[in-house]
Formats: sequence, C-alpha cells, structure tokens
Amino acid sequence: MALNKQQKKFLKKNLRKLPLDTVSKELGISEKDLLDYLKSIWPEDKYQKFINSSKNPLVAEEKPETAEVKTNLKFRLKKNFPIFAFLAFLVFAVYSNSLKNEFLSDDIAGILQDKNLGNLPYYLVNQPINFFRYFFYFIVFKTVGLNPVFFRLLNIFFHLGSVWIIYILISLLINQPIALIASSIFAIHPIEVEGIVWITGGIHAQYSFFVLLSFLFYFFARSNSWLNKFYVPSLLSFFIALFTTEKSAILPLLLLLFEIFFGQIKKNWKRLLPYFILSGVCASVVFFGGGFGRRVFLLQSQYYQEGGLYNPLTQIPTAISSYLSLLFWPDRLTLYHSEMFFSPGQYLLMFIVTIGYFGLLVYTFLNKKYRYLSFWLCFFFISLLPMLTPFKVAWIVAERYVYLGSIGIFVLIGIGVAEIGKITKNKYTSFVVLGILLIFLSIRTIIRNIDWKNQDNLWLAADRTSPSSPQNHNNLGDLYSRHGNFPKAAEEFLLAIRLKPDYGDAFHNLANTYRQMGKNDLAAESYTKAISFNPTLWQSYQNLTVIYFERGKLDEALETITKAKEINPENPDLHLIAGIVYHQLNKDQEAKEEFLKTLEIDPGNQKAKELLSSLK
Repeated sequence: MALNKQQKKFLKKNLRKLPLDTVSKELGISEKDLLDYLKSIWPEDKYQKFINSSKNPLVAEEKPETAEVKTNLKFRLKKNFPIFAFLAFLVFAVYSNSLKNEFLSDDIAGILQDKNLGNLPYYLVNQPINFFRYFFYFIVFKTVGLNPVFFRLLNIFFHLGSVWIIYILISLLINQPIALIASSIFAIHPIEVEGIVWITGGIHAQYSFFVLLSFLFYFFARSNSWLNKFYVPSLLSFFIALFTTEKSAILPLLLLLFEIFFGQIKKNWKRLLPYFILSGVCASVVFFGGGFGRRVFLLQSQYYQEGGLYNPLTQIPTAISSYLSLLFWPDRLTLYHSEMFFSPGQYLLMFIVTIGYFGLLVYTFLNKKYRYLSFWLCFFFISLLPMLTPFKVAWIVAERYVYLGSIGIFVLIGIGVAEIGKITKNKYTSFVVLGILLIFLSIRTIIRNIDWKNQDNLWLAADRTSPSSPQNHNNLGDLYSRHGNFPKAAEEFLLAIRLKPDYGDAFHNLANTYRQMGKNDLAAESYTKAISFNPTLWQSYQNLTVIYFERGKLDEALETITKAKEINPENPDLHLIAGIVYHQLNKDQEAKEEFLKTLEIDPGNQKAKELLSSLK
C-alpha cells in the first residue's frame, strides 16, 4: 500500500516515539498494513531490528524471531523437537492398527499383480506423469518385496512429513499454538484414512508432501537471493510432486495467493514464473502425451464412468458441502460416495452451505482484519480444483481428494479453538478442547482403519453407507462367492446390474457364479452380455471358450479364444487354451505354434511342455 505525504510525515516523526497500535490508529490503517509498508521500504535488517524493538508492543505477544532464525530450518527443527515427537506419536498411535491390513481394491491389480513393478524404465516410458509414484513403489518392492506393511508404512511416513511441515508453516504464518492445534487435527482426522491406509490412495499423501515441502522452501527463499539454498530445492520438490501426479499443478496458484495475502507480489512475481512453467509442462504431458485419454478410457472401460460433463451447479455444491460435512462430522465415511440423489430440500441446503462458504471467503478478503482467513478458505477450494473439473474424469466426492485441502479447514478450526481460550481468558481451555477433539477423532480413525483391514470388511462397511453403489454390490457378490454362498452372490450381482444395466464386470461375475452353480446356459448368456457392454473383457471370452469346448462347439471356441488373445496377447494361459482347441480341430501345426508361444511367455509352463511333447 502507499501513504500520502501527510501520513509519511506523521510516521517519520512518531514511529520511534509512539506504540505501533497508536501510530496505526492515527494513520487510519491496520497494524498489519503498516508493518507491510515498512517492510516494503526498509532493508530486511532494519525491519527486523524494529520488530524486535522493546517499544514494539507486538514483541511481548508474538516474540518474532530474527530473519536469520526464521530462515534457519535446522534451528527451527531442533527448537520444536518435542512438538515433532508429539505429532509423530499421534500419527503412529492412530495408524499402527492399519499396518497389517491387506492389499485392497485397486492395490491388487495396481501393485500385487503388476508384473512391471520392478521395471522402473517401463514407467518412465509409459507412465511419465506418475513416474515418482512408481519410483516409491519400486524402492519398497526391491527392498522388502510385496509386503503391504511397508507399502502402507510409506504412506504413513509421507503423512507424518506433511504434518510436520504444516506445523512449521502455520507457526511462521500465524503462531505456534494455532499451528499445534491444526497439525494435530490433521495428523489424526479420519477423513485422511483413505489417502493413507489405502495404498493406492496414498498418492494423495505423497504428492501433498512434496507440494507442502516446496511451499515451505519457497517461504524460506523469499527474503534471499534467487538461487539460494532454498529456492532450487523448492522447484525440485514441485517437480517431484508434478510427476507424482498432475494434481500438484495447483501449487503456483497457492503461492500466488500467498504473495497476495502475506507477501509482496510486486516484488516476488518473477519468482513464481518457473512454477507456472513447470505446471504448463506437466499439463502438456497429460494432454498431449495421452495421459488424459488413458484416464478417460480407464474410467469408462473398467469403472463404467459415463462420459460427458458434470453440471457445475450440482457438482460443486455437492462436493463442497459433502467435504465440509465430513470434516466437521466424519461419520458416513465410505469408499463409494454413491448417494448423489437429493431432494429439492437437500439440494437447497447444500447450495446454501456452498454460498455461505464462498460468502465467508469474500467477506474475509474484503475485511483487512480477517483477510488472512480468506487464504485458508482459498487453500481448501484451490486444492480441490483438479478433482472439480467439469470433465467426468474424477468422482464427485472421494475422501482422498480432500487430503491436501482439508488443511485449510483445520487451520480455521485451530484459530477457532485458540479463540475459545481468549474468550474464557484461560489459555488452557483451548488445550482441553483440543484434547477432547483428539480423543474422539482418534477413536474414529482407529475404527475406520478396521474397515480397511481386508476386502470383506471394506465392502461390508461400504454397504452400510453406499446402498446404491453398483460397484459395491459387485464387490459384495465377490465376497459371498469367495465364501461359497453362490445364491447370495448372484443376488448381489443382479442388484448391481439393476442399478447399472450396462455393468459388464457384474455380468461377467454373475456368469462365473452361474458356472459355480452348474447353470452353464445362464453363464454363457451372461458372458455374452458382459462382452457386449465391455469388449475388453478377455476373461469373458476365455470362459466362453471353455463352455463351447465342453459342448463340442470347437469353431465357436476358436473364435472366442482368438478374440481373447487379441485383447491380451501376453497371457500364456490364453495361448495354451488356443493350442488345445487347435489340437482338437486336428490342426497340430497351429497347436504347436500356440504351445511354443506359451513357453516363450512362461518358460516353466509344465502343461505346455507336456502337450507339445505329445504332438511329436
């Protein structure tokens, strides 16, 4: 801000004589704006000397540190070691019962059955935008193998790192009590479970850590030269975040807002350019490197997500109100937030909550006294932007999506809890309230970890909160099938199909169940429907081949196994089955080629060796 001539004259004459609050009142500006003005016109050492002056009434309350201490990360870590130890205790106390949980849901195909997990160059070529995610998996796999304990422990350590960084950042931007409250809640809040305990969901804990680390390094770099010991690490951390997931691209917006609210945008805008350039590079890789198309194909082929666009008038109020509800009352937590059908009254309530949120953001921004609050309100929304795209490439609500954005709300809660101590004129009141919150939230988190213990627990927990989720009824069908209750399994698969008539996977699983029940006619019919809705289901072609073969329909069997091989040419079992079909058709040369192909892919396949030997 700028002062007029009269204000500058009064400032020069009285700044050293009068308390800061008196000077700000006489000038008609806030103390924060006055300090920002002094910081913009004075050298850093002169400004810090004034801040530490005994005549400054802020000294007794805030006790600011010197610039050297503020930018000495080693000093800060050492000084706050007991608090870091306390935060680590909280994290491990609430997540220790999750360590022995199994690989779940997408973990099975994405980690347990991923044959390329030990082949790092494969991901560099085929998954560049997620390279560092697979790099972390590669390290764990090469160190301890396919042990879910250590894959999950990786997520917990990333979460702990984020907790520590949040404590440091809020200490610097506000004060230590609020930093302790906010970081403690973030450490144990149950809405974070999905982004930590679910190994695949841990990508959110991973990229958030590097985003926050980049933010912290940027803060320390602001008052120094461009290429100092913090600026380059900040850019490097952002690079790792971007190539863990493109969702990290929101960091430049957060830094821009940070400079607007807390810094000097006119002075530091050039420092932000490399961050925006890196985001642009990442966006180019996603859109022109095929990442966006692969994401759309995956959602539509494997998760049966409908194409098109979301209506922002329903998408945004649903997402904002749902996340706020779960942050303040984390009761109905579920992997599948499928209950997205609302009465006019429910929608009106969500719309009012959303308007209230944005209204509070605008009010705090326009009111200089509370402007710093609007930064954290913006932090919440901006962190959600990659998941609030109008394109149907993300779910409307998923708990892991709010992992990073929740920090903004927790800071506001921390400020509110701290205010309780001021209102009661007893600072210990705030810590009593915090203690109660931590106890209840910790219990909820520990219970939620049990939901993620194994497949059965997860699907039964989701059934309690997501009765209209076709995905979960499909999963429940699998659960009952594994336990031998085939009639109940078929019932669940049929319910999934009623909820989503084009659900190819449910038809495939229903067909498998009919096979177990000896109903091969119904099985063949269901496999055919599965293929019609999802032509990439090579498993349905494979199982149809078996049915045709058993019925002596060898030509049909050859046709379906050929289609299965076209979809999944590197599967040795498909070539083995094809060889058997050719042999039954008296086409031994073709059978021999298929058996040789089987052994080329799987040299230890004993069945292929026996069949190949019988042809000679």
